[in-house]
Order: sequence, then C-alpha cells, then structure tokens
Amino acid sequence: MIYRHTIDATSYVFDDLRDLLAKATPPRSGDRLAGLAAETAEQMVAARMALADVPLARFLNEVVIPYEADEVTRLIVDSHDAAAFAPIAAQTVGAFRDWLLSDAATSDVLGAVARGITPEMAAAVSKLMRNQDLIRVARKCEVTTRFRNTIGLSGRMSARLQPNHPFDDAKGITASIVDGLMMGSGDACIGINPASDDPAVIGGLLRLLDEIITRLEIPTQGCVLTHVTTTLDLINRGFPVDLVFQSVAGTEAANRSFGIDLALLREARAAGQAMRRGTVGDNVMYFETGQGSALSANAHHGLDQQTCEARAYAVARAFDPLLVNSVVGFIGPEYLYDGKEIIRAGLEDHFCGKLLGLPIGVDICYTNHAEADQDDMDNLLTLLGAAGVTFIMGVPGADDVMLNYQSTSFHDALYVRDLFDLKRAPEFDAWLTRMRLVDADARLAAGTGQLPDFAAGLIVERTGF
Repeated sequence: MIYRHTIDATSYVFDDLRDLLAKATPPRSGDRLAGLAAETAEQMVAARMALADVPLARFLNEVVIPYEADEVTRLIVDSHDAAAFAPIAAQTVGAFRDWLLSDAATSDVLGAVARGITPEMAAAVSKLMRNQDLIRVARKCEVTTRFRNTIGLSGRMSARLQPNHPFDDAKGITASIVDGLMMGSGDACIGINPASDDPAVIGGLLRLLDEIITRLEIPTQGCVLTHVTTTLDLINRGFPVDLVFQSVAGTEAANRSFGIDLALLREARAAGQAMRRGTVGDNVMYFETGQGSALSANAHHGLDQQTCEARAYAVARAFDPLLVNSVVGFIGPEYLYDGKEIIRAGLEDHFCGKLLGLPIGVDICYTNHAEADQDDMDNLLTLLGAAGVTFIMGVPGADDVMLNYQSTSFHDALYVRDLFDLKRAPEFDAWLTRMRLVDADARLAAGTGQLPDFAAGLIVERTGF
C-alpha cells in the first residue's frame, strides 16, 4: 500500500509500510548506510505525519517481511493475542501514542495489552515519540521474572556482573567477581563472555561460577555467554548450567547467520528447564540483541534497523526469558554514529522491549572508534534509570578488557541506585545484608563490609591474593 503526506504543496510518497517506517525513523548512520533514511528533515516529518494516521490493525494485515519467507514474521502473526489487542484495536499509531502517555495506560493495563502489541506497532509508535515520551511510558511498564531471585520489581534495578578476561583466566575472573560482589553488583546474573569457544574452557567457567555461587550461597544465577549449541552439549554432559544464552535478531536470515532458528531455541529452553536449577522460578533464557545486527548480516529485508530490533524482541518474548538486553552501542559507528544516536537508540530499545512485555536491560556502551564518550554514557544511564530499566552491566572500571569496548561500572550502578533510590533484587539485597556488605537501607556499607571466612578462603584459593 502506498502512503502519502503533503507539506506546503510538496507531496511525499512512501512505497509501502516498510518504507514509511524507515523514513519516519530518527537519523542514524545504519539507515543512511543502507539507503533507507529520510533524505531531508521535512521528508522525515511527512513520514511521521503519515505514520500517525495508520491504524494499528494495518500491521496485522500488511507484514513488512512476507509470511512465507520468514519464520519471525510467522511467529509474530501466529502468536498475536487478539483478546489482548482488542482494547487498542481501533486506534491509529498517533492515537496509540496519546493513549500510552495518558493516565488510562496504567502499569496493569499496559501489562494486559502487551501480548496484543506487535513489534512493528511498538517500533512505529516509538518513532512519533520524544525522548521524554519513551522514558515516561517505559517507566509505567513492570515486567517481573524469576530464577534464583526476582528481577524487575518496581523501585529496583539489577546489574549483571561481567567479569570478562582476555585469557579466560580463573584467577582474574574470580577477582573481578569478588570486586563486583563487594560493590553490590550481580543480582541480574554473573555472566562471563568467554574469549574461547572451546567446550572444555566453557565447562570450566561454568563449574567456576557454580562453585562461587554455591559456596557463597548467593541468590543469583551464573551464565557463560557461549553459543546455544555449545550450552546444549554441556547440559547433555551434566555441566551446571543456570541460564541458556543466545544472541538473537529480528529476521530469520539474521538468526541463521548466528547459527540458530526458533526450533533450536525451543530445544535449548526445554533443556535448561529440565535442569531444574532455579529456586524461585524457571525463566532460564538470556538473550542479547542490538540495533544493526540484521543490517550487518545483509539480512534486514529493507527494514530500518530499529524495526528489525523490535522484531528481535518478538523472538525473545516467545521464550519467557529471565533477561534480555540491547547491547546498544556495541556494533560501532557504522550503525549508531555518535552519542546522540546511541542515547536515542537505547531509549527506543528499552521502551519497545518494556511495551512488548520483556524484562529488558541495556548495555550502555560504545566502541572506541565511535563519536561518543563516557559523559554520553552517563547521560543514557541517568535517563534509563529514570525510565525504570530492568538491569545494566557492571564491568570493572567500565572497560571490558576482553571485548574491548566501554560500558558501565560497579560504581555506575551505585550512582544510579542512589540517585533514584533503587534497590536490588530482594533476595540479593537480603544476602548482601547477611554479608554485612550493605546497611539497613541497602546502601553499600562503606568501610564495614567483609566477606565471611569461607568466602575469604575461596578468594585466597582461587586468586592467591
């Protein structure tokens, strides 16, 4: 279907819904690279005006990637909840934006309609929103998941403790874990990006995490962020797997470039749940996404990168994950050029994920060749704290020495918690209190915190310190 809008006697024509979505997108380098972006600011405004008049129901009938050609499209269409959609079915994209910002769209109401919202609807309405709109609506969305603790409760923000090491050295990893725990990080998970893909190395890291979590009796979950096929093999061999990790994208072709499909993810989830290692829930999946992944694989089908990203959330949603996060600035300036584009993308990703019912966090990050710096990340961190982000990363010194990119530190998590009076997962806060690492108000007990004797013994044993 062709879409049109006229501004000052100039008529702008958009070939189809896919073209309209792309031209309405705020500027970013990836869409310019792909030749999809609006050529002028006026064309972008015209696209947004035309998009505002599109009925939400149109997205159920005009798919952006053909149903027969893409299993993600089939998942979106076949899993759509018509009953959940009914309260908003008569709205246009513009009316949907107004309703989301109204007092009628409470946390409970937004939770009830989440399964009726398709990724394309979420992406479309985000393109009509200012940053403050994205923050305001996302803050109203509450998504709760559980494994060994409870993630996503209102007034709380979790942190993934990311103790990466360029050589997967157990001593270095253990030292980073202890550092993070002493700073109150790790309730989302303790998650290692391994430098090696050798199953023997991955298995050793899984055992290391299991030993630390078990011996210190930490109410959290471990994860080694390796390919899902490696994790499946290790599960079958009896290794202690808590969370099953995989990067996912918003098209079948992009997922194929990752070496996965939906059937494989179903198998992995079933295997993870069969381990029965959760104590308060069985959300076993952990997914990572990021704008530009489909484009970088030449698997975007002419879609703008933010709409592709929202479609990745449909993949994640199908598997009831414990955690999902956008690694927003990780791919590089070819996709998000500078701090302004990274900040906007981070707010969009968080908004779309929350609106679709996901426990979404953001790796607030940039690569060293992007036109961004830590002040930009401070800005995005603060905005996401205001928006109620589910979790962020905790990296020693904010500098990942294995992946060679800049993220957020243990101290950054302390800053945003203090600023917005946010606590951690309740089970984790209780553990920190028992360890005397936090005070009665769950604030870091500076100068008084200490690990118990058996934990100190573990540190000496594992690190030699």
